[in-house]
Amino acid sequence: MVVEAPAPPPVPPEDIEAARVGLAGVARVTPMTISHALSARIGGEVWLKCENLQHAGSFKIRGAYTRLAALPQEQRHGGVVAASAGNHAQGVALAARRLGIPARVFMPVGAPLPKVRATIGYGAEVSFAGQTVDEALRAAREWSERTGSVLVHPFDHPDVVAGQGTLGLEILDQCPQVRTVVVAVGGGGLLSGVAAVVRARRPDVEILGVQARGAAAFPPSLAAGHPVELPTMSTMADGIAVGRPGELTFAMVSALASHVVTVDEELISQALLLLLERAKLVVEPAGAVPVAALLDPQVAPTVRPPAVLLLSGGNIDPLLLLRVIRHGMAAAGRYLQVRLRLADRPGSLAALLSVLAAARANVLEIAHVRTSPTISVDEVELALRLETQGPEHCVSVLAALEGSGYTLVP
Repeated sequence: MVVEAPAPPPVPPEDIEAARVGLAGVARVTPMTISHALSARIGGEVWLKCENLQHAGSFKIRGAYTRLAALPQEQRHGGVVAASAGNHAQGVALAARRLGIPARVFMPVGAPLPKVRATIGYGAEVSFAGQTVDEALRAAREWSERTGSVLVHPFDHPDVVAGQGTLGLEILDQCPQVRTVVVAVGGGGLLSGVAAVVRARRPDVEILGVQARGAAAFPPSLAAGHPVELPTMSTMADGIAVGRPGELTFAMVSALASHVVTVDEELISQALLLLLERAKLVVEPAGAVPVAALLDPQVAPTVRPPAVLLLSGGNIDPLLLLRVIRHGMAAAGRYLQVRLRLADRPGSLAALLSVLAAARANVLEIAHVRTSPTISVDEVELALRLETQGPEHCVSVLAALEGSGYTLVP
């Protein structure tokens, strides 16, 4: 019986090596730092690959520049067009400026303002179309067909995948003992590139993809055996909110990735908070999903150390960051909502605050209710929002209040 040789990968490691040469002086080799908090969680080393510190704030410059640099001169004159919620937009805009190529980017309505401003600042023309990246991509395709400009797909092109794959080479250089690589997944370009080179150089390494549960197109696609489009999406991780995998990336992820898991918004919030507090790193929600995976008690035990978590981007809207910090603190049990009644006389509030101070609870908000049919004329009802050190501290604060004679209102 004749055994056929396996088909060569659509993006061979040699193309990724060539992309690294082309990116010299364009993309920086981003640092890697150990996370002691996450290492303790899985009982072995966990390293953070800080691509949030890359030029334009994400890994996207790698694939965008590799794609644009390969264009012949006659196509460069006609310009390029792309679609993105922000990171690919900035990568294309920056790459186009360096290569002297006109660029237009279609972004969803409501794309984060800092990403829009950065894209314009890098020199691209910005148009808005649709509510999702997929709708913006349809508009970009129409523009390409109408004008002849080259469509720079955010993930489903061999040159883009090869550029993103250079991160896999850096991971192997910086952590040669790695046993698990954890990568955020949207359309699959980053996971495809990293998996292609890591699987070729180190076939024993586990390659774990992570999606936000509210925008997870890969699990149903892998189950069906072909790309499946999601009817709706809802996630704070706009950088990986892609409703349908690409044909190329689906084939590569199917063949090369070990698993693709999903994480919910609560874990993403907690991951962002952990990165801020413990690693001193500002990361966008899409870039934090690998950390969220290690916070999942079902996923963490499956991760073999040493593990490398790829923090793919750091372009987060400050207003979103503020909301995410609050949400993450609430999810981590750092906020406590309390309602209670006390006598409406001078000194009552001061006495209550003394109890809270002794319990080391920080008062964030306080509201008085004096006119209500449920309270007597000599009482006042208080609604307090407290900052605590975690769930155990919440229990001790409540015990301190009850031990001082205060009656809590459900």
